[in-house]
Amino acid sequence: MSTAPHSIRRLDPVLVDRIAAGEVVERPASATKELVENAIDAGARSVEITIEGGGKRLIRVVDDGRGMGPDDLALAVERHATSKLPDGDLSRIATLGFRGEALPSIGAVSRLSITSRPDGAAAGASLVVDAGRKGEVMPAAGARGTRIEVTDLFAATPARLKFLKSDRAETAAVGEIVRRLAAAHPQIRFSLRTEAGQSLILPAEEGEDPLLRRLAGVLGPDFPANALPVHLEREGFAVSGHAGLPTYHRGTGAYVHMVVNGRPVRDRLLLGAVKGAYADTLSSDRHPVLGLVIACAPDQVDVNVHPAKTEVRFREPGLVRALVVSAIHDALRRGGARSATTGGSATLDALRPTAYASSTPGLRRHTGFAAPGLFQAPPPVARDYPSLAAPAGYAPPRPSGPSFAFGEAPQAAYDPAPALPPQAAPGAAMDDGREEEREQHPLGAARAQIHGTYILAQTRDGLVIVDQHAAHERLVYERLKAQRAAGGIARQGLLIPDVVEMEPDAAERLCACAADLERLGLALEPFGPGAVLIREIPALLIGASIRDLVTDILDALDASGLEDGAAPATETGPLGRRLDAVLSRMSCHGSVRAGRRLRPEEMNALLREMEETPNSGQCNHGRPTSVELKLADIERLFGRR
Repeated sequence: MSTAPHSIRRLDPVLVDRIAAGEVVERPASATKELVENAIDAGARSVEITIEGGGKRLIRVVDDGRGMGPDDLALAVERHATSKLPDGDLSRIATLGFRGEALPSIGAVSRLSITSRPDGAAAGASLVVDAGRKGEVMPAAGARGTRIEVTDLFAATPARLKFLKSDRAETAAVGEIVRRLAAAHPQIRFSLRTEAGQSLILPAEEGEDPLLRRLAGVLGPDFPANALPVHLEREGFAVSGHAGLPTYHRGTGAYVHMVVNGRPVRDRLLLGAVKGAYADTLSSDRHPVLGLVIACAPDQVDVNVHPAKTEVRFREPGLVRALVVSAIHDALRRGGARSATTGGSATLDALRPTAYASSTPGLRRHTGFAAPGLFQAPPPVARDYPSLAAPAGYAPPRPSGPSFAFGEAPQAAYDPAPALPPQAAPGAAMDDGREEEREQHPLGAARAQIHGTYILAQTRDGLVIVDQHAAHERLVYERLKAQRAAGGIARQGLLIPDVVEMEPDAAERLCACAADLERLGLALEPFGPGAVLIREIPALLIGASIRDLVTDILDALDASGLEDGAAPATETGPLGRRLDAVLSRMSCHGSVRAGRRLRPEEMNALLREMEETPNSGQCNHGRPTSVELKLADIERLFGRR
């Protein structure tokens, strides 16, 4: 049975607002974000947020901003009414909120109460919107600024409540929103309280580097000691902030904070740039910790591309991506051999007997690993590692001889202690000051090698443990990259070319990349079906297994897809990253293997070269190359403190 179509009619305004609320108010955190952004745009210096039931029962936002008079208050809850587009130009948006949809959308699905008093007014005004029904503006007492209460969120649309998560999960989402807005505006005080008594309080930061202090409150107190300053400007764009060391990482991307013109964003372009910048210093299953601010003219970025305003579109996306990558690369290079400061505590925890550690609260407090509250940044995981920052005024010397390479001893001056004179007591040694001088270096003076794998070095105030294979792998990798950037990797011809057999399709893929591999120092050619002939290899890899080297290169090509696209004239962008991936595999074959015994001069040469090599705090796979233990911590381990 057919029915006649209904005639077209206009929807009820309240129903329109409830439909629009589906875009703007997805969950309590979304409503909180809109209200806090309005407070920031109003010039607030303090914003207090209170929630109950994960924000479903109550969201209260109190600010000390400019406030609104009765006429403005009546318009504020009308759709598409805003004070943030004075000239109506959507290409030059300089505020966080501008659509004029937040308050009417929230009021359509809850009970919304607003009390506001502008500066200089004798009294304030209040207004209530209940499930879309707007009340009258009434006189009210109140402090300067605005107080907004949202109760019974989604009571007018109960079906939406079914899609919300638990109160705990919704509370955590609100906390994440507040932290991101707080990171973007360190000059404003933020506080967040729940009915459970948990709170997040971030005081207004002033003076030198307020962003770093705010990031310490948002990302955790260990962040400043493990962060590198970032600053780079180019063609009207500026990137500033602080990037965490590669060895100070997390298992989730939630600790990456990006701000564009005061707006916290989760933009795919920017997140991809961060991932690319850390590509060869961080394990693929880990994420960096950082806070970066991008500043540009408002007409260079479109913030109107996402209903929740969490994504942006740049007029010059390639320029912005390159700027972010270059800024982080520069910061990491300046970081040199530094590793994260938190590994020492984790190492000591692993060394302590469990019963002793649990029965000694002082030891546990010293590590800094406390159970995090809901709004407290959780402590670094045990895969974070300590800092090896250089002493003030220290500049690492350049090695006087050839660098440490596979199959040869490093050329570093090393004078063993002279023979003991007859009158010397047993065990005594003459110190001519050379060992004491070495201890002033960030990585100290080599004292021993254990299990043929780890170097023990003594510093002025502690002990450094170095993984010789991981460290030298990074050194070889950085050397190969430098040679490639300088025009070509030094090659060594083989006296007898080596034939490597493999599957026919693998040989074909390898030969298809012969031109690119030759730029990496590997000269090869087809040698019948299912084989390739290797004529030259990088000079740094002499002595490595040719078959294993070629197999690893083939795996790197398969993972990076080098053979899939045409190479541009310059080795930047995707091609450069793919070539670096191949070099990373190569460097593993040119590094000192675990199990190789090193002489004292070899160990010290390795330490000195690490100190002057960028990114040497971690190997090519993101693992640490060294861990530092302070003498005071070791003394506590033995109960001497």
